[in-house]
Amino acid sequence: MTLEELLLKVPELETYIRYMPEELKNRYTIKTYAPKTIIHQKDELLDYFGIVCEGYHRVINEFENGNVFMIERNDPIDFVGEVTILAGKERTSVTIETLTECTILYFSRKDFEDWISKDIHLLRLVSQKVAYKLYRSSYNRGNRLFYPPQHLLLKYFLQYADEYQTFVIRRTREEMHEETGISVKTLNRTIHALKEAGLIGITRGKVSFTQEQIRAVREYLAQKTP
Repeated sequence: MTLEELLLKVPELETYIRYMPEELKNRYTIKTYAPKTIIHQKDELLDYFGIVCEGYHRVINEFENGNVFMIERNDPIDFVGEVTILAGKERTSVTIETLTECTILYFSRKDFEDWISKDIHLLRLVSQKVAYKLYRSSYNRGNRLFYPPQHLLLKYFLQYADEYQTFVIRRTREEMHEETGISVKTLNRTIHALKEAGLIGITRGKVSFTQEQIRAVREYLAQKTP
């Protein structure tokens, strides 16, 4: 795929490369990844910058004991490597894994650093994206400390149902653990309690809802949120 072909598929990309140096139009790589592919691993040397043009990915932190914690889930257009580069670090601090098929436009780290030093328009867009993620993280940081697992889990389920327009939460317990930070043991106990309370159902092993339950969950969260 060429850059011109990618622009036809993703017209919004033009906003980001509008003032790209002419020489970079011959110094790029476009890669498409299948779902569940690791784009880059935590602690690897970073020698590239990427613009995620299509597809969803997740940013995770992996620990030596084998635990995985999902920091965020991102949709296009997004970036790969921007935090490491802006921080002036050599190695990545997180792992990035595709959730759907993803198409990424790559430049070398050196080319990106030269480009961003001259292009305030791109610098502003990249900085805005980083600032938005920090804002979102800061805004939600206290939830896990302030709210009980029941509240956190219902909010997670509702966000999933709204995003995917479904009444069935197609996530394994391990995936829920990674995305919420709630231990699998606590998840199982909380899901059982929510089912007993009539706020959720279980369909073929998956958490599910009726329309009445969705309304009840919205009311519950509205009452419990200051």
